[in-house]
Amino acid sequence: MGRRRIHIVIDPQGWCCMGLIIFVWLYNTIFIPKVILFPHYEEGHISVVAILCYYFCSLFCIASLLRASVADPGKLPENPMIPITEREFWELCNKCNMMRPKRSHHCSRCGHCVRRMDHHCPWINNCVGEDNHWLFLQLCFYTQILSSYTLILDFCHYYYFLPLKKENGDVFVFRHELALLRISAFMGVIILGGISGLFYTQLMGIFTDTTSIEKMSNCCEDIPRPRKPWQQTFSEVFGTHWKILWFIPFRQRQPLRVSYHFANHV
Repeated sequence: MGRRRIHIVIDPQGWCCMGLIIFVWLYNTIFIPKVILFPHYEEGHISVVAILCYYFCSLFCIASLLRASVADPGKLPENPMIPITEREFWELCNKCNMMRPKRSHHCSRCGHCVRRMDHHCPWINNCVGEDNHWLFLQLCFYTQILSSYTLILDFCHYYYFLPLKKENGDVFVFRHELALLRISAFMGVIILGGISGLFYTQLMGIFTDTTSIEKMSNCCEDIPRPRKPWQQTFSEVFGTHWKILWFIPFRQRQPLRVSYHFANHV
């Protein structure tokens, strides 16, 4: 097992983008339970399962966000050890003058090459590469679930749940309840729309074994490589054949031993 490295990108723009995402998460994690879940639970309109499910989704969402932002995406060392049998699959980067495996890319924002780089994401202030792509997919997945759940709760609070008999004990929440829910619904719609499109693009990239950079440059059209089953490509990204583990952010990814017939860097 290799040593796990924390990867921090010094980029004020990325910090602002990530801070905005954390603010949206924090806003909904605080106000949705206070305005909707706890009051309706106290009056017997919903069960405790609804509260636990919301916090469960919220926990997995922030865990995948933080891990994706500080995980090493696959940064290449300065003097990589190149096995003799793989030298033909390496090339020289014309930006940093270092040897790298094919399908790697140089990130100008981070200043180094990343193995199987998909793109640089300002929302996590990090590159999305071979070693943290699985966490980025989990972030997209749980963000969609949390946003959808929040929108459903906002809708049900006014059009489905029974009216609350007891006033909310928090004076600020009670006076600004409508404004708080409108802000929550607005953020939910914006994030759900954006993340859904991004998640679909990422899934199609994995199905076709193509990164976002390769799609934009059309470089994969000149690279002959056999078609992989979708289970194989997903297992390589998540580092395990156990599909249940694809949804768990609290683990370490282990690169799979892939035969050269299906090697990622050819």
